[in-house]
Amino acid sequence: MMLTRAGEYAVRCVLYLSLQDGERIVPKKEIIEAMGLPDAYLTKVAQSLAKSGLIQIRQGARGGYRLTRKPVEINLLQVVEAVDGEIFLNECVMSPDSCLRSPLCGVHQIWQKARQRLRDTLAEADFEQLGREELCENKSCSTI
Repeated sequence: MMLTRAGEYAVRCVLYLSLQDGERIVPKKEIIEAMGLPDAYLTKVAQSLAKSGLIQIRQGARGGYRLTRKPVEINLLQVVEAVDGEIFLNECVMSPDSCLRSPLCGVHQIWQKARQRLRDTLAEADFEQLGREELCENKSCSTI
């Protein structure tokens, strides 16, 4: 399983917004330039993030985006699933009825466990923490 391009762009967008003053509407062009995002993708991704309640979109000459919550209240799982949908590793985990062996299959249990661990790991990574790490990477911080 690979994160989709849209999912990656959503993470970059929210990461950039998490580094800004929460009240400031950040122009779309600023995010595009800072995070290396294609304009068309950002528009699509932002609509999904707004629909999920993670960002606010303001239209017009002074338009742009801003987070609707504090970065500590937003995690990677929320952002990825806002754009890509709920994470599943394979068909039998997503739809157990699709496989007659699911109730008996030992591998099915491993897929379920792996899925849950991935979801837990993404849920633990909030954007306040990720923003601090981003800043430290750019400034060579010795402590976080």
